This record gives sequence, C-alpha cells and structure tokens, in this order.
Amino acid sequence: MQHTETMQKIIGNVEKVITGKRKAIELALISVISGGHVLVEDVPGVGKTSLVSAFARSIDCSYKRIQFTPDVMPSDITGFSVWNPKIGDFEYKKGAVLNQFVQADEINRTSSKTQASLLEVMEERQVTVDSVTYPAPDPFIVFATQNPADYVGTFLLPEAQLDRFFMRISLGYPSPEDETKIVLSKNARSVKEQIGPVASAADITAIGKAVDQVFLEESVGKYIVDLACRTRTHEAISLGASPRASINLAKASRAWAFFNRRDYAMPDDVQKMAHSILGHRIFLKREAKYKSITTDEVITQIINQTRVIR
Repeated sequence: MQHTETMQKIIGNVEKVITGKRKAIELALISVISGGHVLVEDVPGVGKTSLVSAFARSIDCSYKRIQFTPDVMPSDITGFSVWNPKIGDFEYKKGAVLNQFVQADEINRTSSKTQASLLEVMEERQVTVDSVTYPAPDPFIVFATQNPADYVGTFLLPEAQLDRFFMRISLGYPSPEDETKIVLSKNARSVKEQIGPVASAADITAIGKAVDQVFLEESVGKYIVDLACRTRTHEAISLGASPRASINLAKASRAWAFFNRRDYAMPDDVQKMAHSILGHRIFLKREAKYKSITTDEVITQIINQTRVIR
C-alpha cells in the first residue's frame, strides 16, 4: 500500500507540470521502478525536457542535465583525470553521468563518439577512466530526449545504443482542450519551479525490489520469448528484438502488474508494454518503409498472430 501511494504521489507531482499525458508519465514511472533508461522521442516543443525535469524534481536524488551539442566531448560525460600538485598524482574529476538522474537532452545532437561514452555506464552502471573503474550511484537512470533523426544537425543513435534504453516513449501533441489549459495557465513556469520531492532514492530502490518479487509464470515467459522470436523472422523486419529486449519486456510486465496492485504478471501486461519496449529495437526493411508500414503496426500484427499460452 505504501509503495502504491508513493507511485501515485510521483505521478500527481509530474502532472502539475505535464498536462494531459498520463499514459506517458505512467510509462516513464514503470521504467524508473524497473531501473531502466528512458528515451523520450518526439518533435520539439511538446514537453520532453519538462517531463524529465519534473521526474527529477519529484524524486530526491542527485540530478544533472547534459545539453548535447556537436562540441560535447566524451570526457564531459565520463569525467577525466587531472594532475594535482598537492598530492603529486592524478585526481579524478567526476563526470556529469555519475549522478542518480541524468538528463541527456537532445542526445542525437552530439557526435557518435560522445554518444558511445554512455554505452558502458548505461549497461554496467560504471565508468572506466584511465583504467580505473568508478561505480554509478543507485538508483541510476538516464533520461534521454531526442528529436526525429531527419532534422538538420542530428546524428542517428546506433543500434547498440538504442538497445540499452529500456523503453521509448512519445508525448505527442496535446488535445485542443489540454493545449487550451496550457495556454491559459499563468504560472506554468512557477509550478515547475515549486514542485519538490515526494519520494526518495530509498523509496525507488524499495519499489524496485518489490517489483522483482512479482511472479512471472513460465507460460508468460515463453509468450514473451515467442513475441521476440517473431520479430526476428517477420517479413517486414530487417533486425529483430535482442534477448535484452525479452528480459526488459519481462521486467516491464512485472512492473506494470505491480503498478496495478498485482503480485503476478499476465499476458495482458506483456501486450501493454510490448510497443514501448520493442518499438525502438526493431528496424524495418526498406520495402516496408516504402509501403508506409510502421513499427507499431508490425508489433500489433505480431501480438495478434502470437498464441497466448494459458
């Protein structure tokens, strides 16, 4: 009950800043309690950065925002060693990434070399500088925002980088009613500045441990694997979901079940999470793109064609 109240407090706090995007907020929370990184992808001006900032303000954790540009260097992310004459040795200066919440703003605006500096820490929760390893704090979540790749001055995220993101979410344009509320709001900026923590790092860690205890029946696990395998053989897909995707889909299904006050996961939970977990991990063939087929349509088709084992 306590965990449920904490999660609802976080959602309510974020909704003070983000109007009419309950689904996206819930999905982001699922990633946080699963310990997964989030890629927020959408067109400019719909509130991507505000969403990430609101989450960081709602949970009492260390927080750092990195504005990615073409001149950002890997050492700006991971840190670097400098000579300290007082101790007569090199001293490590912590990089921006060694915080509990890291906002990688417009991650596709920086070079591939700088993007790659995040690979180790996102997967292994550690940074290696000059052959010395420094652990990331707990919890450790990267929230990255990205504008569509066909805009000027962007660099496509490689498949290995995309696969390290637990989930991809999109906000989309607000409804006319919600946009009217936003326009008429006189204190949108002050609300963003006024919201404070409603949960602690210990709360998130405790919820994560509770999520791990959610029961996942063998048949549900096989259903997850069946979905992933079908993405690897589908005629419209050139690159299917990895085993990491299957693992993350299982985690997300457990988290969604826990969010809905259940101690067991069902196929319905898997289907609910499938689009957000698999969507950025599968790549369509050119022929499918020419026919204007989307990854969401393909995932829906795979779900409809995959038998649910009872």
